[in-house]
Amino acid sequence: MSVMVTKSWPVLVRPSTPTMPDRIKVSPFDKPVAFCAFSSFLVFDRAIHEPAEIIKRALSRALVHFRLMAGRVIVGDDDGELCIACTGEGVEFVAATANCALEDVKLFDPPFAAVLGDLAADYPEASCRVTDPLLLMQVTEFSCGAFVLGVTWNHVVADGTGIALLLRAMGELARGRAQPSVSPVSCAEHLLPDLPPLVAAIEQTMVGHLEPQDYSYLDFTLPMSTIDRIRAELSDELGAPCTVFEAATAVLWQCRSRAIMPDDDPGTLAPLIFTADARRHVGAADGYYSNCVITQAITPSPTIREVADGDIKDVVKLVRSGKEQIPATFAGKEQAEGVPGVDALFGYNLLFVTSWRNLGFEATDFGGGTPARVMGHVGPKSVPACVACLPYRDKDGANILSRFVKEEHAGAFLAELAKFM
Repeated sequence: MSVMVTKSWPVLVRPSTPTMPDRIKVSPFDKPVAFCAFSSFLVFDRAIHEPAEIIKRALSRALVHFRLMAGRVIVGDDDGELCIACTGEGVEFVAATANCALEDVKLFDPPFAAVLGDLAADYPEASCRVTDPLLLMQVTEFSCGAFVLGVTWNHVVADGTGIALLLRAMGELARGRAQPSVSPVSCAEHLLPDLPPLVAAIEQTMVGHLEPQDYSYLDFTLPMSTIDRIRAELSDELGAPCTVFEAATAVLWQCRSRAIMPDDDPGTLAPLIFTADARRHVGAADGYYSNCVITQAITPSPTIREVADGDIKDVVKLVRSGKEQIPATFAGKEQAEGVPGVDALFGYNLLFVTSWRNLGFEATDFGGGTPARVMGHVGPKSVPACVACLPYRDKDGANILSRFVKEEHAGAFLAELAKFM
């Protein structure tokens, strides 16, 4: 059947009580991602009464605590300095209804990419303008009572952990708590250091490479049995247990490298860049919701043949080595030797992985239980990227949404992936 989503006219939801007007200088972690939009989707398969009204009221109360999110970006006329003005102007909110049940939309069965655009409010130009709200929310209710919460935000105001903190707080307030269980902290209360030079260069270059790409949209789950087998094979070789992220990323990296490896140049590099939460490295307080994520490159980058033909244990060790470089990066001891020019990292051979494991989206509960599935949308303007380890109640493993292979390589990638199942 044809799915039709009918949207109400957007309204601005303001803090339920006035907040202190202020002008907050954004941190060095916020600047590289300013005006980049990202969307997340929380799929609730259990009905609650009037979900849009409940969520709208909870949002209004939560904005009292997350006051930056109700403000607007301002750019200094003289110095171009980015700030967030805590104006209390509010968050754009849309209530919507679908003409079908949730199961008819097939959000649990790929392909569903065409449907996602209808389930979230979006910025007019697919990127954020100075005058736009920092946060857009849409609640879409289905005929069966299920609903989807779509959240789109200007990345300057929060990272994924920050948005998850907001949503968890909204759920707590909706269920009757007087205050969020975790007190929100932003760049207004906690000063962060400058980004390490290599990290800053990578992030600035990555934003410059966000261009429309004709990549295949893939939704798949790496079973926990596969992950556990890899972890068992490594046993004590890493000095600490292999993580789900390390195992899943290694499999993605190897399968993709095998699928796209050129016959005439197997010695070309296969860069891997991944996001890492830097909160503990910079001493950020619990509840910090402004950006505190870095993009970490594995240096030196291996060749595509080394990744494709190597033992999976060695590929896991490469991923672990990238994580182990993070403390030295913040200590000013970056290993520049063997690192190509940053621009050289950004081609089709690049793999960018961002993990949503343990960010907290899965804890959101507006009274009917936690989401059956959480999705992050990798838009058409992207480097080869995937959102990994997404919460998915009925899937035992690491759910992954990706746009990182051309259509001509999608079949080969899935065939390589099947070898690990």
